[in-house]
Amino acid sequence: MTFREKVIDLLNEGLQEKPSIFLIDLTITDAFKIIVTLDGDNGVVLQDCIDVSRAIEHNLDREEQDFSLEVASVGVGSPLKLVRQYKKNIGRMLIVKLAESTIEAELVDANDEFITLAWEAREPKKLGKGKETVQKRQEIPYTDIKEAIVTVIF
Repeated sequence: MTFREKVIDLLNEGLQEKPSIFLIDLTITDAFKIIVTLDGDNGVVLQDCIDVSRAIEHNLDREEQDFSLEVASVGVGSPLKLVRQYKKNIGRMLIVKLAESTIEAELVDANDEFITLAWEAREPKKLGKGKETVQKRQEIPYTDIKEAIVTVIF
């Protein structure tokens, strides 16, 4: 079993004990630096990172392979990568970059194939001069999304 396979097995065991926590990214560098990025349905607290770190670190032998380990939660400005992340952020504002445009809107729904965004836009009136506020709603398949980031409103 390779070092990488052993780390993956230990990580999966650690995550099985915390079903609301899920893996976003795992990187193992050539210098054996292990970087684990986590997210959770209800967020990630420090204790979650400690528990996953211990599940990996306490079961690897530093005599066999020296390594460093970093376990962290996904950052506020990090792009969404998994469908599970979109589902947990329903009701929040997103900036979604598509091939031709960028939309800032509320995420009102997410399923396994697409997301639904809703926002208000100012458009020219159909009759007469001036503009009017209209409600927009758009379904966007995950395959069309180049990047989506949750916006933080203070």
